[in-house]
Amino acid sequence: MKLLVVGATGSIGSLVVDKAIRQGHTVRALVRNASKARQLAHEAETVTGDLTRPETLSAAVEGIDAIVFTHGSDGGGKAASESVDYGGVRNILAALGSRKVRIALMTSIGVTNRESSYNRSSEAHDWKRRSERLVRASGMPYTIVRPGWFDYNRPDECKLVLLQGDKRHSGTPKDGAIARQQLAVVLVQSLTSDEAVRKTFELVSAKGSMQDDLNPLFAALDADPAGALDAVHDMANMPFEDEPKHVREELDWMRNSRKNG
Repeated sequence: MKLLVVGATGSIGSLVVDKAIRQGHTVRALVRNASKARQLAHEAETVTGDLTRPETLSAAVEGIDAIVFTHGSDGGGKAASESVDYGGVRNILAALGSRKVRIALMTSIGVTNRESSYNRSSEAHDWKRRSERLVRASGMPYTIVRPGWFDYNRPDECKLVLLQGDKRHSGTPKDGAIARQQLAVVLVQSLTSDEAVRKTFELVSAKGSMQDDLNPLFAALDADPAGALDAVHDMANMPFEDEPKHVREELDWMRNSRKNG
């Protein structure tokens, strides 16, 4: 496959680039600053673009088969949560037009927790959750991964555990941890697994060795209902009718444009 990695120079994205290349994929890395591309594997093609500027993204999506979203607003506050976490997904999907690709989207464990002090101050969970809704509304084959805390797991905690319903809301590593390297593997392997299509899950680790074959883990999950905006088993605490007007319009546009296309 020819993959576009969004957030390619970040701590997860750079690992995704490496692992995708090792698995034989052709990788295109979207970078905002060309100088940062030097840290990426030399086999990766780089393209410069800004997620918040739709007019810069057409070259990034040309001829691709799949997208891995690993970007994040990195504590930039409410404005950045909207423009990057949500707006970046919206702008990439819009740039695709009628083309159909496979998608792997990384968000966060606890993404449905709207009452935490973290979400109240940043709205990061809300905007990440809205980005999930855009992907589901697109009608494209997708996998949405909600990782636990990065690299808080002990050396003997490598067994992958996939959860659903997003019920861990302490806002601390007690919710679960996952190694960055393992997260990158799951994101890349989900792209070529039929069992991972339309699956949304929280990803953490437990004591034991990492599984060689991830297909049984994907297969054991419940798929998101066809046409639904939210993940299977998620709490219904973000009513569509209460969403900002432009968000409702963009979701409707995404659903209708894909249906008509």
